[in-house]
Amino acid sequence: QVRFVESGGGSVHPGGSLRLTCAASGFSFESYTMHWHRQAPGKGRELVASIGQNGATYVVDSVKGRFIISRDNSKKTIYLQMNNLKPEDTATYYCSATPFPDWGQGTQVTVSS
Repeated sequence: QVRFVESGGGSVHPGGSLRLTCAASGFSFESYTMHWHRQAPGKGRELVASIGQNGATYVVDSVKGRFIISRDNSKKTIYLQMNNLKPEDTATYYCSATPFPDWGQGTQVTVSS
């Protein structure tokens, strides 16, 4: 059974940092591309960052230079280091793996002064 458990969210002021963690299980983690998504109140879910089997990364333009995605295959875990957070980063953050349709419960990030 594929499972994702996200953690590390919280409330921070603009300019602050958070590190999100996603622990995966139920599949051969090292063989799949992993993703972070987010969903802000009243909006659809959007892709934020991806990391391939070989460690190649992609981040959307709105977080480029501020967010870093990484993975630890030995721990079946991915991370999202979020720096210089802005109010528009407020959302629930989820991880996923292509091609699985499963989602975790998400972790809430709130950025406000």
